Amino acid sequence: MLDDAVHAILAAYPTIHAACRRRHERLPRGGARVSLHLAGLLEQLDQVEPLAVSELAARMRVTPATISLQLARLARLRLVARARDEHDARRVQLRLTESGARLRAQRSLLDPERVRAALARLPAPERDAAVAGVRLLARAAQELPGRPAPSRRTTDR
Repeated sequence: MLDDAVHAILAAYPTIHAACRRRHERLPRGGARVSLHLAGLLEQLDQVEPLAVSELAARMRVTPATISLQLARLARLRLVARARDEHDARRVQLRLTESGARLRAQRSLLDPERVRAALARLPAPERDAAVAGVRLLARAAQELPGRPAPSRRTTDR
């Protein structure tokens, strides 16, 4: 029954958040400050899988022209790498740089080490099922009308 599933998610989420949340914010030393909006852009990107500027703009619900200034700043800070699509030179592909990935990880709500430790406590089949379930729920949440901008990390890892 759907109500039981809703209740299970609502009951489990606070436990996961409390156990795995960051205990403190670690900011990069000597680095430029990055606004929450720019950090939100980093959340959408990956180091391996490129994302087209047009797709990022669609996820953020803005036009590519609107997002171009923020992308220029992220590129100047060497947090994002831009490259022409090898199949269509009109398209620009975006990837996180190593510095961008570090900053994104530091700004995450959940502590990756605590999530890793929690997952390590599960047998492999249960761990795989848990990850698959979270990915499926994130994908369905991304499809909701009027939803906030999705986090690429929730479905791609």
